[in-house]
Amino acid sequence: MSTFKDHFSSASDRYAAYRPDYPAALFAWLAGLCTERDTAWDCATGSGQAALGLAPHFRHVVATDASAEQIRHIQSHPAIDYRVAPAEASGLADRSIDLVTVAQAAHWFDLPRFYAEVMRVLKPGGLIALWGYGRMVLPGKMDAPFQRFYAETVGPYWPPERALIDDAYRSLDFPFAEIEAPAFHIEVEWTLPRLMDYLSTWSAVKRFQATQEHNPLPALMAELQPGWGNPETARKLQWPLFLRVGRR
Repeated sequence: MSTFKDHFSSASDRYAAYRPDYPAALFAWLAGLCTERDTAWDCATGSGQAALGLAPHFRHVVATDASAEQIRHIQSHPAIDYRVAPAEASGLADRSIDLVTVAQAAHWFDLPRFYAEVMRVLKPGGLIALWGYGRMVLPGKMDAPFQRFYAETVGPYWPPERALIDDAYRSLDFPFAEIEAPAFHIEVEWTLPRLMDYLSTWSAVKRFQATQEHNPLPALMAELQPGWGNPETARKLQWPLFLRVGRR
């Protein structure tokens, strides 16, 4: 069994409510690369955003997560089979999967064991796609205090695996025939309180709060509000996605 580092179950309801969705164009592009569209496996599904994005394109989606608490908060869908299972031991049949996806989670895995599992379950010619997103860039003068918050205020509280996100998975071992991906990004229109809700799901924020015994977000909100204006004004925010896509 893998050593599962669970940074998310303690706030799985907030994670499900406040994490952004991935762009529909990403799933359409991935599905278009697949020879067959029978079954996709969304590994470390978390609150299920990627599984829901896959569902229109595949007959069946299996979505697994090592956290039973995460699975408990997921929105049900008739095409998605949610299961509790570690990344390295999915319980799926040999050569049964057309596409494996991992959204914002591969940096937590025992990668050699996970890749062995991927090779076992993928059909010949099947695909694997790992992706993630780092820190959004806020508009105008708001980005400087946001950068300080990310790197300095809560920076020491990020788990060491976060460095792989900051590196956009470039240094991640990836033993597959790699396919160059087009540029994709997440785009939302959020109010300032909605942004704070999202930031409350960061593992570093939760660890800061547990250690320092106070919430760092109100001070950040006060710093951002002059540049934001009316906190209830929705602003367009973006994160660029980074991808590693390959074929078995």
